[in-house]
Amino acid sequence: MVAFEDLRIWQDAQNIALQIYSLFKDNKDYGFRDQIQRAAISISNNIAEGSEYNSDKVMIRYLRISKGSCGEVKNMLYLCPKIGYCDDDTAKSLINKCKSLSSSIGAFIAYLENNNRNNQ
Repeated sequence: MVAFEDLRIWQDAQNIALQIYSLFKDNKDYGFRDQIQRAAISISNNIAEGSEYNSDKVMIRYLRISKGSCGEVKNMLYLCPKIGYCDDDTAKSLINKCKSLSSSIGAFIAYLENNNRNNQ
């Protein structure tokens, strides 16, 4: 298995987390801020953790969790402009990055599942 640091999905997840941390660093709604930051870092954390088991089956499980965290971040980003935490363009840009990342994670899951079927 490839080192997680070399996976484009991990790199993209790290970039999203950095943008989320930067966007909300001064937000005083601590519950909202902490939740979106935890969800954002969870995306790359689960990619990294799953890869360390050196098992496609386990990696797929962690990738699904990562994909779920990506959806959580995306959901919270839809709320941000509605509650005045960021402008529409910023939210849309990050939502699109989350959509792209989620799609890439899904493609990697499909690849690993297909690879496992072919090796049985």
